Amino acid sequence: MNETASLRARAEIDLDALRANVRVLRERAAGAQLMAVLKSDAYGHGALPCARAAREAGATWLGTATPQEALALRAGGLDGRVLCWLWTPGGPWAEAIEADVDVSVSALWALREVVAVAGAVGRAARIHLKADTGLGRNGCRPADWPVLVTEALAAEKAGRVRIAGLWSHFACADEPGHPSIAAQLGVFRDMVAYAEKEGVEPEVRHLANSPATLTLPEAHFDLVRTGIAMYGISPSPELGTPADLGLRPVMTFAASLALVKDAPAGHGVSYGHHYTTPADTTLGLIPVGYADGVPRHASGRGPVLVGGRTRTVAGRVAMDQFVVDLGGDRPEPGAEAVLFGPGDRGEPSVEDWAVAADTIGYEIVTRIGSRVPRVYVGERAAPRPGAHGSGGSGPHENPTDDD
Repeated sequence: MNETASLRARAEIDLDALRANVRVLRERAAGAQLMAVLKSDAYGHGALPCARAAREAGATWLGTATPQEALALRAGGLDGRVLCWLWTPGGPWAEAIEADVDVSVSALWALREVVAVAGAVGRAARIHLKADTGLGRNGCRPADWPVLVTEALAAEKAGRVRIAGLWSHFACADEPGHPSIAAQLGVFRDMVAYAEKEGVEPEVRHLANSPATLTLPEAHFDLVRTGIAMYGISPSPELGTPADLGLRPVMTFAASLALVKDAPAGHGVSYGHHYTTPADTTLGLIPVGYADGVPRHASGRGPVLVGGRTRTVAGRVAMDQFVVDLGGDRPEPGAEAVLFGPGDRGEPSVEDWAVAADTIGYEIVTRIGSRVPRVYVGERAAPRPGAHGSGGSGPHENPTDDD
């Protein structure tokens, strides 16, 4: 038995599928650059391998939420443009500026902090001014935009910053026809026009996330930011399945069957006995649970492919394990149990688990825990930090700890 087959569980990451998805998204956004969004350890897929694969497929920018994520990419040898956007007061501005990381600015406090630090380190910071065009989350409201633009221009004139980007984020791009989409697009155009009239000359203007990249060409501007779609997951059922969108799921989550045993009719299964066997049967023990990212909310509903048939979680998902009713079938211990994957063998999808847990596909993949090894398929030889190059490909086990 090979090392991969003997693992308790694994998340297999198909980097060739990721590269293909990036190419599809680049075609959808022809004329705009593409940012590969790698926040939350590349949505649970592993930031460094996914960043390298995205670069190889033509992504010209990398994006992270936190500065720590951006700095980890730099430490892992990733060069080129990187933007991070989730800052709090006292953040590692100096480290980001010295690492040539672009930073987002949504308010005067952030602008003033980055200006002060840039003066101290003696190097201009590249900043992206973020506009709140209607999401009501991060970003500068239109009423405060003139003051932010004026102060940013003064800092640029003083040599402390370079205003590299103007950007915003959609609230409902995954709901085709939602009235907020056109409204936000209009507000963004107005806020960009104001900044440019005042003298801002951005390298990139960017608004489109994954759903907007797929469905709103008028929102592509100079750069699109693709997260969930890059990993082969549809941003929403309303937009279609991954196959409808020309995408292939990148992650397969599987475990090795730990036990098969007989159970009589009326036997309680797992905590609380929320499931009892309706007849004499066999039970299979799957050695992953909510500590590994299997949603407890999917108890009694989550689908699993075992022995060529789709089974359903029987009873509650526990911290480290759950049970399926095999209906008298007797697969051998060690047989593969596939929770989700691309569907080539009839296995469930990420979307199936999202429905079972009453959540979204984003959460299903990002919650897969660190004790589940990531096994990479199609990985090329990773360059040393600061080096460049590529080599052979093949499976590679990597218990992900990039964050």
